[in-house]
Amino acid sequence: MRMVRLGQDLDRTGRIADEALVRAFAALDEYAALITAHEVPVDRVRFCATSASRDASNAADFVAGVRARLGVEPEVIAGAEEAALAFDGAVRNLRVPPQEPVLVVDIGGGSTELILGSSAPETAHSMDIGSVRLHERHLHSDPPTAAEVAACVADIDAHLDACPVAPGDAATVVGVAGTVTTVAAGVLDLAAYDRTDTDQAVLAADDVHALVDRLVAMTVAERLELPWMHPGRADVIDAGALILSRVLRRAGVPSLLVSESDILDGIAWSIGR
Repeated sequence: MRMVRLGQDLDRTGRIADEALVRAFAALDEYAALITAHEVPVDRVRFCATSASRDASNAADFVAGVRARLGVEPEVIAGAEEAALAFDGAVRNLRVPPQEPVLVVDIGGGSTELILGSSAPETAHSMDIGSVRLHERHLHSDPPTAAEVAACVADIDAHLDACPVAPGDAATVVGVAGTVTTVAAGVLDLAAYDRTDTDQAVLAADDVHALVDRLVAMTVAERLELPWMHPGRADVIDAGALILSRVLRRAGVPSLLVSESDILDGIAWSIGR
């Protein structure tokens, strides 16, 4: 797993930053070497690109770089497909069938997907709010000021007001991706991040809100001291955590179910179908 932060500065500039492309292509070179070493046929490789690649004015440069390194045509998937893959990835491996309907919340760097369904997605929506995008848009101080946090929350609430997926319709909320699993590690007070502990953990909503408030009030340096914090998330976890908290409040459920299976697993399963 490599965190390349493809959406760096995208909200401000409308393009993928040069340094983000460098990071992404370096990771792709590693993947290309693994694909070659394991003799994986091209028809078993699926490369999906999401929010940043949909929005960027220079997305073609990224697509060309992927094609040159992997020999496959990258799929810039629409928000609806991203949501469906995230739902499949999140619920397929749950050991205990959740009470339905289920709301899957997938918080990425540039977008957040809300997907409501039972055995399959029924309604889904991709919102252009994510941990990197909102942090860069609103949370400029370290730690963020009360006014910055209020502006960020107002932005999240405005997107939720316009979202056709109503969190309040869910009986169970399943959270996926790095923001959620990092918050889970914090609520569980792990000595180090361990996905075997966070996967399918059930967290009290009040505990989630309390940790979110704590994270938002901390400096980046203080977050980096947390034993379960990935260094690549420390600066933007505030915005992502606020998204999670606002969705949970709208859902009104007493707990959050965490899944370490997400869109990556959904993509992998889609190849096998």
